[in-house]
Amino acid sequence: MRGLLALATTLLLVLSGPGVSPARADPDWSIVPDGEPSPTGPPAASPPARDTGHLPWQKALPGTARVVRERRLDARTLDVLVSSPSVGRLLPVRLLLPRGWSKTAKRTWPVLYLLHGGADDYTSWTRMTDISTFTKDLDAIVVMPEAGRAGNYSDWHNGGRGGPPAWATFHTYEVRRLLEIGYRAGTRRAIAGLSMGAYGAVKYAARNPGMFRFAGAYSGILATRLPGIPAIIMNAQAGEKQDPLALWGHPKRDKRVWAANDPIALAANLKGVRLYLSSGTNSFNGPLDPPGSPWHPAHLGEPVSAYTGKALSKRLKQLGIPHTLHLYGNGTHTWPYWIREFKNSYPMIREALRV
Repeated sequence: MRGLLALATTLLLVLSGPGVSPARADPDWSIVPDGEPSPTGPPAASPPARDTGHLPWQKALPGTARVVRERRLDARTLDVLVSSPSVGRLLPVRLLLPRGWSKTAKRTWPVLYLLHGGADDYTSWTRMTDISTFTKDLDAIVVMPEAGRAGNYSDWHNGGRGGPPAWATFHTYEVRRLLEIGYRAGTRRAIAGLSMGAYGAVKYAARNPGMFRFAGAYSGILATRLPGIPAIIMNAQAGEKQDPLALWGHPKRDKRVWAANDPIALAANLKGVRLYLSSGTNSFNGPLDPPGSPWHPAHLGEPVSAYTGKALSKRLKQLGIPHTLHLYGNGTHTWPYWIREFKNSYPMIREALRV
């Protein structure tokens, strides 16, 4: 394992994957006309948003977090642009809306958060999967927020100054509250993610006891302080041209910060959360890889994920916390496996949301 960790550290590619388009500004935001259609019929049920001209990643507006723009992509898909003081930017969040939804509905809906991986963006789940079709009968709001190419679902330490960026605050407070206030989101929540987002899903559930009833982690680093793991995380940050110490500080000098972001240290808070943890155990092609698929260094993310997943599982067992750990052997760090694992865990998600 030490040799594998050293190799993965050198390659700098563990937290992202092949076949994932680089995150980029979404040009469609600049051409959406006024008067997008409502998913529930007449515009009165959901007033069309005014085209303010605001675009993703522009500087946040003064004041508190708020939605500054909307765009309707189809009957279910609504993108909202949030001015986030926590991150300091205008950030997009994609929603898949359930049948019968409207801003003026008398009821609320459960919420499923889906988190994207490193070197990707909020469009990844709808761009790379059939999530819209697969969840068409789910009586819940599906939320896919922007999280940055290397945000790591954390409020950054920045030498003790704190954020921005404060991604955890953006997701678990700003986005959550805006959806509850203006978009009929309820308090029954589930969360799942892949790669970097897998870490985020488990960490958010552990850092916010009672907020999520389910957490699904597909091929993520689930223990941040095991031998070799801090170097992998910091080198991955450097690979995205970020200061490796800005995220959580130095692994030794800032032990408390690293512990506060380590799912193993926070594991006791996962009591009562339905947990599904999965990854491959090696970097070899598996049954979902087309014959002759070239090997990619990012596939080393699978044995690293298995290494950390086993450690978290051991701690959960010590605490008497039930969970599912699915280590499936051969399989690459790619979407076909993440889609399969999401669908395998989907009955647990539905049960947790009571839908």
